[in-house]
Amino acid sequence: MQNTRTATWHRVLTVLAGLLILRVTLGVVLNYRNYFPPNFESDFLQGREAYFSGSYHWAFYAHIVAGPISLVLGMVLLSERFRLRFPKWHRMLGRIQVLDVLFAVVPSGLWMAYRAEAGPVAGLGFAVLAVVTGTSIALGARSAVQRRFANHRRWMLRCYLLLCSTVVLRLMAGLATVTGVEATWIDPLVAWSSWLVPLAAFELSGFRTRRVARPSRRFS
Repeated sequence: MQNTRTATWHRVLTVLAGLLILRVTLGVVLNYRNYFPPNFESDFLQGREAYFSGSYHWAFYAHIVAGPISLVLGMVLLSERFRLRFPKWHRMLGRIQVLDVLFAVVPSGLWMAYRAEAGPVAGLGFAVLAVVTGTSIALGARSAVQRRFANHRRWMLRCYLLLCSTVVLRLMAGLATVTGVEATWIDPLVAWSSWLVPLAAFELSGFRTRRVARPSRRFS
């Protein structure tokens, strides 16, 4: 009974998380009207006109196109039902995801971090996020090639959590706006905690699961 209830809650939370991710992704796509052509009076592009025409705009457009693709593909690839029913599609989409993240999301995120409006501390947070995301998906891809599928899944879960930092960031920023919190430390805090907190929770959960699953030792 307890296991059934836990499984039900897990499915409910998974559906709610998926809907939230899709909502944020849709919001990014709908904002394309402010980016093609760039509207420097829109929220994100304010104050960026001076350097937007340089290499920044290539990184920006790569990021806003590749980011939503990685979020949607990640949802599909993490579906156990999809993997079991369509293994060939899983492998093909997985290769697309690796290329998308390694050659578009990560490098564009690194370049945009250099110009972070929230300052160098926030920019460093975004840069570290990009490096850790790229490392996670590279190690996940290597594990798949080596047929170490348990490790592959853990690395890909880490990677997707890091990709979803954009969702957490928007939630935290919205909460700060609603509560009226205005301080110079808010943006740097959000830049780091939007990915560190979910990643720490994932690692702690994995540690506890492995600890419970480990057979107990008897001492004579």
